[in-house]
Amino acid sequence: MEWVEIDGSYGEGGGQILRTAVALSIVTGKATRIKRIRVNRPNPGLRPQHLHGVLALKELGGARVEGAGVGSTELEFIPGKTKPKHIRVPINTTGSITLVLQALLPAMAFTGGSFEITGGTDVPWSPPIDYLKNVTLFALETMGLNAELEIRRRGHYPKGRGLIVGKVEPWEKRKPLKALEWRRIGRFAGTSHATNLPAHVAERQAKATQERLLELYNVPVEIKREISRSFGPGSGIVVWVETDGLRLGGDALGKRGKPAEAVGREAADELLEALTSGAAVDRFLGDQLIPFLALAGGEMKVAEITNHLVTNVWVVERFLGKIFEVKGEIGGPGVVRVVRRVEV
Repeated sequence: MEWVEIDGSYGEGGGQILRTAVALSIVTGKATRIKRIRVNRPNPGLRPQHLHGVLALKELGGARVEGAGVGSTELEFIPGKTKPKHIRVPINTTGSITLVLQALLPAMAFTGGSFEITGGTDVPWSPPIDYLKNVTLFALETMGLNAELEIRRRGHYPKGRGLIVGKVEPWEKRKPLKALEWRRIGRFAGTSHATNLPAHVAERQAKATQERLLELYNVPVEIKREISRSFGPGSGIVVWVETDGLRLGGDALGKRGKPAEAVGREAADELLEALTSGAAVDRFLGDQLIPFLALAGGEMKVAEITNHLVTNVWVVERFLGKIFEVKGEIGGPGVVRVVRRVEV
């Protein structure tokens, strides 16, 4: 069996290296050995959400795994026979559900199946679940991949225990992506939520976002207010813009002592910054799309070339060879293009 060796400390050196490598191991049938996993992070090695992502892919891919434990800095993943399955992932902490899905979705695209994940839906340093549902999955749909996701229960720090269910249809027709610059926008939309908090928190977040967006654009702003109960309090807002191509997004989380108005303005400003670049893809979506772009082909212009994006390109090319052309500097806008189509 062919092996792919990965240095987990390369580039930004985070969990995305692990997630992409293990997902592509299943897609390509190549075994992978990942060393020095997150060695330069405050808590080196696998954290619970990383471990659960690996275990989910182990089940999906009938794989043999060595080193799958919290704190482990080396992992061997040997894929087996894949088939559609219902995957349950019980993180049971505030470990990010969306980061687990970043590992699961590329692999499940080639098997089909369904999932049920408990954990953090809206936690720092990871995409909020509303962003994944409304921005990421929208982009994947334009590439021919159909996935559904339902938020059954929110999960905020420190209790977590949110619940997400969904399914993925086999990616039968891969459509090359063409997303360079947006030319026109139709409307802004979003979700402002407050969990175990007064309803006015969601209202104030949404109002502040709307006011900031309308300062610059005279188009409809439709933000849904969501009030819910869960195992702990929390709030946040995700806002996106519908363009003639993909959607660009912005988000912010509430926290104790942070006014709801500040949360709303933060999300709006993040989106406005992406719009100002003229790029069709915001900086967060850019690195998320790299594995899918590699497999479908095409090109995209991103609002910012990030370390995450460059690192993800590096990981993908360890499995598929030199297939990307990246024009631009880290920290600025740029174009990512697939120059050689791959078959898997």
